[in-house]
Parts: sequence; structure tokens; C-alpha cells
Amino acid sequence: MLHILTHDILPVFSMLALGFLLGRLDKVSKGEAGAINRIAFLILQPALIFPLISALDWSSFRVGALAGYAASQVALFGLTFAVCRLLFRRELLESWLLAMATIFVNTLLYIWPISFLIYGEAAALPVTAIVAWDAAVSFAFFIVTTDLMANRGAGPGPALRRIASNPVLIAIALGMVVNVTGLPVAEPILTAMGFAGAGAAPLTLFALGVILSGHALTPTPLVATVSALKLLAFPALVAGALWAVAPPEAWQTLFTLTAAGPSGAMAFALALLYGVRTDAIAPVIIWTSVLSLFSLAWLA
Repeated sequence: MLHILTHDILPVFSMLALGFLLGRLDKVSKGEAGAINRIAFLILQPALIFPLISALDWSSFRVGALAGYAASQVALFGLTFAVCRLLFRRELLESWLLAMATIFVNTLLYIWPISFLIYGEAAALPVTAIVAWDAAVSFAFFIVTTDLMANRGAGPGPALRRIASNPVLIAIALGMVVNVTGLPVAEPILTAMGFAGAGAAPLTLFALGVILSGHALTPTPLVATVSALKLLAFPALVAGALWAVAPPEAWQTLFTLTAAGPSGAMAFALALLYGVRTDAIAPVIIWTSVLSLFSLAWLA
């Protein structure tokens, strides 16, 4: 457990921690971090996502395990959304994004590289399946629905144009087209994408750390509740769902490991993009990132 924590988890977490530290010391400004994050979103993340989606072997995935994971996401999302709206009286869009934070794990940029360090590429197939699911379905769903909810009076035209011009969604769509049709992709293009995509995780995590450093860490009742739902309820739901469908042990272990990961940064990024208050979302990401260090090491 200690070796996994020090050799596989902390090296990935260090970029987030470094950004947070340099942000608190005023060595890197929020504006500079925002520019880094924008470059990562426009260029590096699409370069990481397209080869992943286009090369997936969907037949190797355990459909029952993915269905159990997805069902757990739906159940916890509904519960968290109701708690935020009815118990804590938060606004619609903030409740939507807080609920997203409990089920959308930082899989692509955090759990995926950690799982490769621990288990290797072949053993990390279950995590790759979740990355594919979250990238192709969950990620796209929240980008689209958040945009529509935030611009309800603007009509469908502007919303469709914004969605159609989103670089991550474009990468997902093109990757799916190439995957389904079997169209070849030139090797130099894949090499360039591999070179660019390698920087997506460290730069995004670093920028996130800088941006989060400007937020208070106080664990309010709302922050504590949402963090607990993320770190305790979600892994428990996933473990229970997988016990019911009985996939191979590696799938159950790695799906539960992924569910125990920290909240993904996308909920925070969407809140910033659409002017939603972040005084609860930011601490949730910080606390789940820190506390999940120990749960991930134990589960791995």
C-alpha cells in the first residue's frame, strides 16, 4: 500500500499539489493557469481523446460491468441532486454540477495514468472501458445539458453552434466515426497526437491546482455531504452493482478503484464557464483529491 502510494499515486497527484502550492505563493497567477487550462482543453485533451476512442475494441469490454457502473452513476446523481436542491436549497445549475462531481471521476487525467503505473496496459483494460464511457457518453452529456440549461432562453441554434464547435466533443465524434468505419489514420498524425496528448494530464492538473488555490478549504456541511457521497457512497454502489453482475475479479477491483477516485475537474470547469458559484464545487474537488489518496492506495 505504501509503495503504491509513493511510487504510483503521489507522482500523478504532485502536479495538482504543485499548482496549488505555487498558486498560494502567488508564483503562478489565476490568469496564467486559465491560459494553460485553455490550451490543454483546446489542443492537448482532444489529442489524447481521439486516439483513445478511435482505437477502442468495444468487444473486449464487459457490458454488464459497464451497465452496473452506469446505473450506479444514475442512482447517485439523482440522490445528490435532490439533496443539494431540497436539503441545501442550492440553485438548479449548481446542484446539477455538484451532483456531477459525485459521479464524474477524474478518470482520464488521474485514474487512468495511475492504473497504468500500477497494473500495466493490459490489466488496466477495465479503467480504459470507464474512460471510454465517460469520454464518449458522460462527458458529452454534461457538456451538452449544462450548456442548454445555462442558455435556456437563447434558442437551439446558438446552443448547437457552441456544442458543435467544442473541441473535445469534436474529438469524441471523430474518434467514434473512425472506430465504427475502420478508416485508417496516418501514423504521423497519431504520433503527433501522442506527443501532444502526453501533456494533457500534467498541465490540466497543474492549472487546476493553481485555480483551486484561490478557494477556501473549509468543509461546510454541503461540502462534507457531497464529498462523502463521492468517496463512500459511489464506490459502495459500484461494488454492489458489480457483485450482482459478477464480472471477472480484475473488473470488479478496478471499477471500484475508479469509483473511489477524486471528483473530476470538469464540474468546476463548467461552473467557471457558465458563471455558477464555485464555493462548494472547488472544495469538493480539493477534499476528494486529498482524501482519495489513501482510499486508492488501499484499494489498489
